[in-house]
Formats: sequence, C-alpha cells, structure tokens
Amino acid sequence: MPRRRPPRGQATVELVALLPALALLALVCGQIVVAAHTWSLADGAARAGARAVEVGAPAGEAARAVLPSGHARRARVTTDDGGHRVRVRLRVPALVPFLPAVTVSGEARTAS
Repeated sequence: MPRRRPPRGQATVELVALLPALALLALVCGQIVVAAHTWSLADGAARAGARAVEVGAPAGEAARAVLPSGHARRARVTTDDGGHRVRVRLRVPALVPFLPAVTVSGEARTAS
C-alpha cells in the first residue's frame, strides 16, 4: 500500500483565509469602543452643561469646554424643558470611511 504524504501548507492557507475575517472583527470591536467613548464624552458634557445652567452660565459654553477640541467644534448642545434639560449630540468618528455616520447623545437634567 502506498504511503500518503501529510498535507503541507494547509495551516498557512487556512490562516490566510482567516486574516480578513479577523481584521474585520478587530475593526468592528474598535468602532464599538470609539462609539462608547464618544457617548461617554457626550454624557459628561451634558452634565457639565446642566451644572452651568444651575449657576446661571450658558450650557453650550460649559459643555464644549469639557470636550476635546475636535468634538467641541462639532457638538450640538440644546436645552429643553425650560432650560432644565441639556442634551449634547456628537458624531462618532468612523474607523472605516464607508461606514454610515452615527450620532450619540448624552442628556442631563438640573436639580431644580
């Protein structure tokens, strides 16, 4: 009976086929982390805006002051409910250019 040769290079071929899937998974995980961080920034800026409203200062200036400059320029700060609710909307930076734009928002209310 002839001896069969063990397959050679099979692991390399499987790894090469798996690399695009692993890269896509890494990008998706990274985008989720970036979105969570942006949401955290929006939430903190909304709280800063609400604290400013409580002392009579403008909410927009206070909210933008706590944001990094890139986010502060594009932040949309609104007040509702007679000025007792502050909402900050931020666009999530895309790690991949072809992804659709996603916006997250943080909201805070004043104590009074």
